Order: sequence, then structure tokens, then C-alpha cells
Amino acid sequence: MSGINLVTKYAPYVDEMFTKESKRELLTNKDFNWDGAKTIKIHKVSTVETTDYDRAGTGENSSRYGAVQGIDNDIETMTLTKDRSFTFAIDKMDIDETGGVLEGASALAREVREVVIPEIDSYTYGVMCTGAGTKPTAKALTASNIYDEIIKASQELDDNLVPETGRCLVVTPATYYLMKKATDIVMNNDIGADMRARGVISNLDGLTVVKVPAVRLPEKFGFMVCHKSATVNPVKLADYKVHKDPPGISGHLVEGRFYFDAFVLDNKAKAIYYQATT
Repeated sequence: MSGINLVTKYAPYVDEMFTKESKRELLTNKDFNWDGAKTIKIHKVSTVETTDYDRAGTGENSSRYGAVQGIDNDIETMTLTKDRSFTFAIDKMDIDETGGVLEGASALAREVREVVIPEIDSYTYGVMCTGAGTKPTAKALTASNIYDEIIKASQELDDNLVPETGRCLVVTPATYYLMKKATDIVMNNDIGADMRARGVISNLDGLTVVKVPAVRLPEKFGFMVCHKSATVNPVKLADYKVHKDPPGISGHLVEGRFYFDAFVLDNKAKAIYYQATT
């Protein structure tokens, strides 16, 4: 007597990866227009020192205003370098015989959500940490010192005349845990739904607290205090396509290209304070 063949049932459900939406818009800007250009050059103009006015006109200089000085005009260049792409094909019968879970549009959305966005995030945060104007020596962060270190960062931005409004504190989940344990930290968690949707979790001494997964940040990331004016983050092209039955393929051909970069402006680098941990 032959055995009984039990039925195996496949549900039309995909075990999706957990993902996080990008927080970059809170931390960077798109102040420049790259339409029609790969490179943008901006001016940096110097200033001169002041002197005492020679009211009597008896000084060595012919001008009572002091010696005439010149000012310099330096050029800062930003050239896009990250031109990235992906492609994959899905057979028509694979789409049909898997209940539609391999359909091109959903596969494309998954690729953007799980691969493209994390790649742009990681690159941008790396540029910000590398280009930070203040990078103290790496140190172990604990519940007893985390508040002092954050206050040092705020003071540094104050001393460099960074606008007080619009500053963000970027932390990993591990650093946020230390902040929650710190007895001298009182955070304002009364955040509107619109800000929570953008990734803000609380406010601390005027800093908008943004929690970013450690996997998208440089290794040994402790925290970063920044103002969005410091980092330019253009995404010039985000082009995604689903071709149905293209030549040579019976099914869907998915293609994507994203052209982007990130730049820390020279004169605004001090608006980024990056503290690495040991």
C-alpha cells in the first residue's frame, strides 16, 4: 500500500525584510541645482582684518583707513561621482506560478527600499563623518558621560556661530539607550506626528534627536551633531523602469539607475561635530 501524499500549500505572502526609511532629508540640503551639469563650482570670498582709524592722518599710510588690503576669491568644486545601477529579469511563468509575488513593480519597490536607499544613506553619512569640522578623539561613551559629550558638541557649534535652530543630534540605538539611562538627560518626547513620520524621536536642549540604524553608519559611530546647511546631498537621477516582454525576455526586465553624491561645504564644516566611540 502506498503512502499518503500530503498537500503542501504556498500562501501568496512574502517574508519581507525589515527596513527603515531614510532620515537624510533632516540632515542635508539640496540647495544647488545640478540640471545640465555634472560639476558645480561655488565661490569662497575672504575678508580683511580691521584696524584703528587714523583720524589725524599722521600715520605712514596715505589712507586714514589703513593699508589697503586685497581679498581672495577661491573656488570650491563639487563633482558628482556616484553613478550606480542594477538590473534583473523575472520570467513570465515564474510570476504566474508563484501567485504574483515576483511581479516586477513590487520587486522594484523592494530593491529600492532594501538596497538603494540604504546605499545612499551609508555613503552620505560616511561623507559627513569624514568631512566633519570637529572630530575629537574617539572615546568610550557611557550613561555617565554621554550628556557632557553632547553638550561639548553644542558648545562647539555655538562657538563657530552655527545657527541654533535646525540642529540635529544623530545617534545609534546603542547611544540612545545610554541617553535613556543617563540621569541628567531630560528629553522632550512631545513630538508631532509629522515629525515622527520623518524620523524625529525627541528633542534635547534644542537638538532634534534622530535615531539611525548602526548598519547605515560608519563603524564605531558614537553620535553626530550637525546642521543641514553643511552637507549638500544631490540625487540628480533616480530612474527606475519595468519593461514587460522586452526583446529576448519573456517576462519582466527591471532596471534602475541612481546618480548622486554628498559634499560637506568647506566654510560650513564646523557645523558638523562627529564623536566616534571605542
